[in-house]
Amino acid sequence: MSGFGVYIHWPFCAAKCPYCDFNSHVRQSYDEAAWIDAIGRELGWIRSQQDDAPRVGTVFFGGGTPSLMSGKAVARVLEHVHRLWPMANDCEVTLEANPASADAGHFADYRAAGVNRLSVGMQALNDADLKFLGRLHTVTEGKAALKAAMEAFDRVSLDLIYARPEQSIAAWRAELRDALAFGTEHLSLYQLTIEPQTPFAALARTGRLHIPDDEHAAALYDLTQEMCEAAGRPAYEISNHAASGAECRHNLLYWRYGDYAGAGPGAHGRITACGKRIATVTEKLPERWLQTVAERGEGMAEQSPIAPEDAAREHLVMNLRLREGLDLEDFARRWNWKPDEGRIIALVQDGFLARERTRIAATAKGRLVLNRVIAELAN
Repeated sequence: MSGFGVYIHWPFCAAKCPYCDFNSHVRQSYDEAAWIDAIGRELGWIRSQQDDAPRVGTVFFGGGTPSLMSGKAVARVLEHVHRLWPMANDCEVTLEANPASADAGHFADYRAAGVNRLSVGMQALNDADLKFLGRLHTVTEGKAALKAAMEAFDRVSLDLIYARPEQSIAAWRAELRDALAFGTEHLSLYQLTIEPQTPFAALARTGRLHIPDDEHAAALYDLTQEMCEAAGRPAYEISNHAASGAECRHNLLYWRYGDYAGAGPGAHGRITACGKRIATVTEKLPERWLQTVAERGEGMAEQSPIAPEDAAREHLVMNLRLREGLDLEDFARRWNWKPDEGRIIALVQDGFLARERTRIAATAKGRLVLNRVIAELAN
């Protein structure tokens, strides 16, 4: 196994970004204490389903906008986690922060509550694109929030979105140079994708929004790898870059296919119960989730065992996103199955996979078409 973590989903935002398909909702007001109590009840139910009480190595507050939470609320959630499971002495506790809703005072409260890692969602470093992306902060406000975060926390990640409409190679080079100059130990750098059922998808359908074509997007990706590698922040996953030892442990837990509890509206989880791997998904609509927890003690919309062959394929999909790749012997021991040897050999010969002893990993060429590589191996 690859450890155990807890994911807390805080569904509220001050505004909905037009590219976002996450489970986030704008509400003018809500009873924070009631929501924290409900999260505690759901965590308790999840613990009751597990075969044992694994040690918690990571906790992640995602959203939505977790930086709308008070420090007191964050502390209460962590108290619930500590009451239900033993916690590692070096447990990583990450909170996602939006520059528009966070400041030095908030950061001090989060640190006092037990947060030790902050992920700051800047998304762009020019005001025109911030407005285009629906962000409520300016570049000046974003930089101030990042500076305050780095003063309050030893571990800080910076998030940016690139491959935006009409973004040139030169413009992204300048923006990424500025981002690397901040010196954060970790960067999450995502290419803009048009997700169904978002305002951006509607604009794309009517021809009013054009993202870079595959060739230009690949050039932007290659530049990102080159600059981050040179700055000592190589990619350890397709979109995530870090100094050595500064990788996000919670995300590594996902990609190495460990167990994790998911609580809050729309949260996903993977837990072991009765010797089986169980997939959990909670109700997405916040008010429906809250009512369901009040009635049943949990807000699950789905909870179903994952067939071993499906779990093996999930593991393969997740693990090959990592630069470290997949250990075929460990994988075969866990799932009593491994990818077809002939297909592995063909992908190595074609330059899409690298192989060293029992480990396979996507090459730079393979990472550009990773979905195709994974599909070849998973069938």
